[in-house]
Amino acid sequence: MAKKKETTITEAQRQSRKEVLLARKQAQQTRQIRIGVAVVGGLLLLVFLAAAINELIIAPGRPVAIVNDEEITLREWQDRVRFERAQRIILLENQLAAFQGNVGVVQQFAGSVINELLQPEVLGQSTLNQMIDEAVIRQAAQERGITVTDADVDAEIGQTFNYFGGELPTPLPTATATVQPTPSVTPIPTAVITDEIPTNTPAPTVTVGPTSTPPPTATAVSAEAFQEEFGGLVDQFEEHGVSEEQYREIVRNQIYRERLIEVLNVEDEISDLAQHASFFVLQFDTEEEANEAQAMIEASDYLSVWNEIRSTPADLEAETPSTAQALENVWVTEDTAATRVGAEVAEAAFSLPVGEVSDVISRTVTTDSTQYYLIQVTGREERPLSASELQTLELENLAAFIDEQLTGSLTLTEYDRGRAPTSPVLDPLFTAAPTATPPVGGG
Repeated sequence: MAKKKETTITEAQRQSRKEVLLARKQAQQTRQIRIGVAVVGGLLLLVFLAAAINELIIAPGRPVAIVNDEEITLREWQDRVRFERAQRIILLENQLAAFQGNVGVVQQFAGSVINELLQPEVLGQSTLNQMIDEAVIRQAAQERGITVTDADVDAEIGQTFNYFGGELPTPLPTATATVQPTPSVTPIPTAVITDEIPTNTPAPTVTVGPTSTPPPTATAVSAEAFQEEFGGLVDQFEEHGVSEEQYREIVRNQIYRERLIEVLNVEDEISDLAQHASFFVLQFDTEEEANEAQAMIEASDYLSVWNEIRSTPADLEAETPSTAQALENVWVTEDTAATRVGAEVAEAAFSLPVGEVSDVISRTVTTDSTQYYLIQVTGREERPLSASELQTLELENLAAFIDEQLTGSLTLTEYDRGRAPTSPVLDPLFTAAPTATPPVGGG
């Protein structure tokens, strides 16, 4: 019987087979790793593409605020922020040129502008608030039939550059001169309107002041000069990525604002007249001095004490120098009086009978500082508001109207958070420490 042939596997053959198995296993693992990397890479690419599509296509159209169903989109807000930044940077560049490159002077006079540019989120929020107000103004203007045409925008831009179609501007009407009462060192209680302070002393004759120098005659600006100046401004904006159309839209909103103010003045019956008062003031830093002055007034009269304090020079070498001051306010509104001497004193000035002396009025200035007042009203009547006072009244009325319209009609999505543009970028020159001026003579 034949014996089965035995196959002998050598050590070299066994080793070679092991390497083959290991190579197969390694190749399989490498293939799996490559597939995994490809899958992860594909997912990352999809995420990147989705983010890019969201930020570049979808996000700009999302609203950051909704005002009465009118959306302010992210794109509109970011474009406006860029305009605000460009406007401020142009202002700084013009000032730098005007001050012959002295950045220290620019930092001194325009420090708040520089700080706004360094805080993009703060500037972005204030810009959004402004755009919300403008949306309310446009809506209210359209409801009242107010329109602003391209010709209106052209005319407004022309007036900004003193261009009136190549002609002189329409002269403003000449106001009738009114003699204003002059504060006096020795006041005389005179009769005013319906309330009087009895006196036997005749009123002094009014001395007419020097005639004011008439303003220089305006020079007509030519179309060529206007186009050159306006074109220079547009070029500056375009250098910072802002188009002329954006600038024109800002002007359009300003015209809407001015025309709505005029209509609201009629609707709300805003008057250019207001109650004014004239009154004398004695001011003290201590209640003890105020009480002493009150006792002196009771022993004589207010005007004598006021004149004595007004004419007595301060004794700075005294152990306890007097803090008394004698002041006079001539025909001021209650708001102006409150700004000067506090709301408590202003309220007394517009409620006390003419000629009556007030009790001691205390006013808290700071947490550890109080001032004391004794006043006497010399007159109270309705008088025309100054131009600045009337403008303040009109703006306050507009602000109240906007707040009323926004109640329950404003939605903030907060989608603007973290998306405030930082371009155009402020030149680091404006934030650098100014170069010290070398001493004269090299000493």
